[in-house]
Amino acid sequence: MKVHPTAQLLGEVHLEEGVEVGPYAILDGRLGPIKIGAGTIVFGNVWIQGPTFIGEENVIYPFASIGGGPQDLEYKLEPTEIYIGDRNVIREYVTINKGSTKDKGKTVIGNDNYFMAYSHIAHDCKIGNHVVFTNGASIAGHVEVHDYAILSAFVGVQQFSRIGAHAFVGGYSAVNQDVLPYAKVVGLRPLEIVGVNTVGLSRRGFSREQIRAIDKAFRLLLRSGLLLKDAIEKIEEELGERPEIKVLLDFLRTLDPRRGFHRKIRKR
Repeated sequence: MKVHPTAQLLGEVHLEEGVEVGPYAILDGRLGPIKIGAGTIVFGNVWIQGPTFIGEENVIYPFASIGGGPQDLEYKLEPTEIYIGDRNVIREYVTINKGSTKDKGKTVIGNDNYFMAYSHIAHDCKIGNHVVFTNGASIAGHVEVHDYAILSAFVGVQQFSRIGAHAFVGGYSAVNQDVLPYAKVVGLRPLEIVGVNTVGLSRRGFSREQIRAIDKAFRLLLRSGLLLKDAIEKIEEELGERPEIKVLLDFLRTLDPRRGFHRKIRKR
């Protein structure tokens, strides 16, 4: 354990073996405990407030702010929480807010994610694994971002939206509904589906057969003219045994009907 003499550890702070804390970092455990797992590096000038629980082998760059209260006018310093998994990279000026009393009271981040400079994760969000936030990408409260999704530069996501697994959201896009798994989307108002994220899927080892199955499911869902419930039944009937299609079907079956999903197709 290496803690620079100018760093401040206040209140209840627990550091496991191999943790490094750089100069002028502030770990403020007075509102609740801070626990940081083995091998995590906290560079200088980072600010962390508890209750915050960070796993192993993360790298947190200067001026990141983790554990600040939700940006909610009704927040009164309640001890809501943040949970961060292992091997995440949190770059300069990233802000991650703890949960609020209006939800489950915690913000949860999985493993192997990369958050580039100035990206923002608001209260009560849930981030999966292998997710990338490019510079300035921001999500509002109660948002879910599923595994392997990519948010490009300066993307903005409205509260309660979901970004499906392996989705790619193009730069400067505005998301105010759910984004389908595997979709490639871009645009302000409206956000448009460009197609299946074939490049990303290929890089992650999806076979041509799997990608063709996903493309067929998209055509049934978006181009067949079927009602949503009928399209789901058709996809289930023709492709439902495929694991990659189960991900899409599970996402569709858990849609909030008040919000829906982005389904406008960009004209070629």
